[in-house]
Amino acid sequence: MLLDRIDSPADLKKLSLSELPQLAQEIRQFLIEKLSATGGHLAPNLGVVELTIALHYLYNSPSDKFLFDVGHQAYVHKMLTGRMDRFDTLRQKGGLCGFVKRSESEHDVWEAGHSSTSLSAAAGMAIARDLKGEKNKVIAVIGDGALTGGMALEALNHIGHEKRNLTVVLNDNEMSIAPNVGALHNYLGKVRSDKTYRKAKEEFESLLRKIPAVGGKLAKTAERFKDGLKYLVVPGMLFEEFGLTYFGPVDGHDIEKLMETFRQADKVSGPVLIHVLTVKGKGYTPAEADSHKWHGISPYKIESGQVVKSVGPPMYTEVFGSTLIELAEKDERIVAVTPAMPGGSGLLGFQKRFPERMFDVGIAEQHAGTMCAALAMEGLKPVFAVYSTFLQRAYDQVVHDICRHNANVIFAIDRAGFVGPDGETHQGVYDIAFLRHIPNIVLMMPKDENELRRMMKTAVDYNDGPIAIRYPRVNARGVPMDEEPQPLTIGSWEVVREGDYAAVLAIGPMVQVAEEAAELLKREGINLRVVNARFVKPLDEEMLLSLAQERLPLLVLEETAIAGGLGSAVLEFYAAHQIHHLSIGLTGVPDRFIEHASIKEQRDEVGLTAEDVAQQIRAMAVRVRQKAT
Repeated sequence: MLLDRIDSPADLKKLSLSELPQLAQEIRQFLIEKLSATGGHLAPNLGVVELTIALHYLYNSPSDKFLFDVGHQAYVHKMLTGRMDRFDTLRQKGGLCGFVKRSESEHDVWEAGHSSTSLSAAAGMAIARDLKGEKNKVIAVIGDGALTGGMALEALNHIGHEKRNLTVVLNDNEMSIAPNVGALHNYLGKVRSDKTYRKAKEEFESLLRKIPAVGGKLAKTAERFKDGLKYLVVPGMLFEEFGLTYFGPVDGHDIEKLMETFRQADKVSGPVLIHVLTVKGKGYTPAEADSHKWHGISPYKIESGQVVKSVGPPMYTEVFGSTLIELAEKDERIVAVTPAMPGGSGLLGFQKRFPERMFDVGIAEQHAGTMCAALAMEGLKPVFAVYSTFLQRAYDQVVHDICRHNANVIFAIDRAGFVGPDGETHQGVYDIAFLRHIPNIVLMMPKDENELRRMMKTAVDYNDGPIAIRYPRVNARGVPMDEEPQPLTIGSWEVVREGDYAAVLAIGPMVQVAEEAAELLKREGINLRVVNARFVKPLDEEMLLSLAQERLPLLVLEETAIAGGLGSAVLEFYAAHQIHHLSIGLTGVPDRFIEHASIKEQRDEVGLTAEDVAQQIRAMAVRVRQKAT
């Protein structure tokens, strides 16, 4: 096999051009086999095999910089840079990261788990290169979905202004995670499908090549004519208006054509954009047929494409989606907004049932936030369904446009807490800290799926400003669900287990962990009180004052950053009320990024297990008794 001979880009360059298609086929087979066991981003990587081979064959990584937007299409890059032997550990604790990772290899020069960052980074690297007097290439690979992100368009604007040598490869597969939406997508569709333009362009370029010496005034006239032809057949030529020289569209699965186009682009001074057409999921029939499903996939059976699913209660995401449909049937004000995540956010059913009330805005979290504010101001009930990690991108809009206006926006914050194999860039552990301090917002998290339904009803009935529900990326608990969800009293906590030894204030999945810890301690004769602190803002002040009167040791348990989390809120409350006599412990996510692993392993790593909680309660009680004596 050719693949067995590749351990670095230098090994790749030893192959002949005629051998590269076979190598591409072997790479696809390798990915299909390995990811059937580990899961991962299969479809994006199957689509960029030839493109990645062409880049590493022509250029010299790491002196030439390859920047992969998002990074979920970088598996082929990892294979060609000496990491094939680690693919059995993909997305596992201590194993190969599912995204580009600078600490993994000198060939990984830019890492990201969020989209639309590569062009800004490429601009920075090109400027740094020129200031240092270096000559290396800077090549950013960005998908057509990521190009809809406002940050990417801001970068394009600046790149065109700077006029530095830089290559943008537009990997156009008509998909991000979900099918792309918007005017830019439609524009690319026109370029992609306009055979008249492509034929005329090729014929004119062929004519120019036949002229023995095109120089002086004739050359300028020819270029003007060529530019005029572009505007005549494809009005606007958006990228040229941005100041980039446009090449394409080119077949992204024709290695020789790709390399020919790259060589032509290298002769141009200033920034260029190479429009590459690829098929997401190419080479594996199930992934080609449903690239949305196979964008990021769990382990599967290769022959059938059947995903290996765990048996158990539904995911919280599914409960959210079905409940939203139920509520929307009775309340016509409800509309759903998502930034390119209708499937991941559980909204496909809602989209089918209420197509006119469902808005996928593309990869545009900022726009989604401000649009929701305006929808709310006009009397609707917008539900902003977004992953915790992606809500970070709309922080200013949450503060400035939603909370400052006290707009009745419902935040449905999915993937709150640890996210497992997606790791550092996707951990949903910061949203409490960056939401809790904003005026006007209500923030809550359910202990189980029935409480999620009740919180959704609470949010729909609430008309006094923004309200946020956060829920985790795990299966629900399998509890019975009320036929009609009833609203909760804002700011109310509940005691789910009585005890007089100490109390744990827990939220979300940590309530179950606290209950398990209570069972462990019960065997030792210790009665642990467990409180479901389901409202992070406002707090249940009455219960907090009651706990202070009882002088119970308190442990705050949360799968979020300790800094700025529920524990911080509790300490702030007691400090404001001059209550200093309590023993209070804080358990959550420490001040460091937690890498990819299973959610269980991530919880083990930071001490969010029943055994850890039980041990902390024992230690706190000992300290309290020592102080008393």
